[in-house]
Amino acid sequence: MTDKFTQDWLKAAWIDLDSVDKLLPFQHLTSVASFLCQQSIEKSFKAVFEYFKLDIIKTHNLLRLYSIVSSKITLSNINEKQLNKINDLYTDSRYPSEFGLLPDGKPSVEEAKEFYNFALSIYEQVKKILEQNSNIKP
Repeated sequence: MTDKFTQDWLKAAWIDLDSVDKLLPFQHLTSVASFLCQQSIEKSFKAVFEYFKLDIIKTHNLLRLYSIVSSKITLSNINEKQLNKINDLYTDSRYPSEFGLLPDGKPSVEEAKEFYNFALSIYEQVKKILEQNSNIKP
């Protein structure tokens, strides 16, 4: 059932955000917190794919996902520069030292908080839009 899978994506996105909220006070965990922000946005976008019965594409590229999502729903205050920066956090690296790093190095606590607020905004908008159009209650 589509609603169940949509809910599952939203729940997974929320779990990532909840984890970030708990990690933010710790400077040594900013790369993990920032990476989870990327994951939450990706899962929020994939909830839209599921809701509209689109084939989930196997990509972690937020810009590509957003280009498809934005053809189905309108999200406000989406700073594509910020989205691109968060997109850079995802790596397929096999080396832990490169995990979740920005081109300039490890994210600061302030950057991690900005990523969190951005990811939370996307999650809340997606959730609200999908709930207004169905009985989704993640």
